[in-house]
Amino acid sequence: MEPQWLTEHEQAAWLGLASVLTALPRELDAKLRRDANLSHFEYITMAMLSQTEDHTLTMSRLATITGATLSRLSHVVSRLEKRGWVRREASSSDARSTHAILTEEGYAKVVEVAPSHVSHVRSLVIDALTEAQLGQLQRITERINARLG
Repeated sequence: MEPQWLTEHEQAAWLGLASVLTALPRELDAKLRRDANLSHFEYITMAMLSQTEDHTLTMSRLATITGATLSRLSHVVSRLEKRGWVRREASSSDARSTHAILTEEGYAKVVEVAPSHVSHVRSLVIDALTEAQLGQLQRITERINARLG
């Protein structure tokens, strides 16, 4: 069966997205490593925990929110545990679940790093787009993420 090749317009859109998918994570990761000795994924993991009322999520929920496999998340949480920023605790209501809990030190690290990170995100992405384009970007990423599951 012959593949349905991309049109010139489709290829330009795809290659633009592919470039962003490569360059943006690299740039975010490099700055966080320089400024805070954190990977972008470590920061996102801690930031997602910081946004919950009790700074706690089950590992499976945290994996879903961060888009990680449980295996990858487990490795990252292990590194964060060694630094005293996250701890794990068995769920009292479900023996199969483990909670990831952001420690006070971890929360302080997120609070310290967040202003610089948000400024960087703003300079790379948010400020480059109009309000209408931000709405389009949100709708586009929602549709793509729905297909990715």
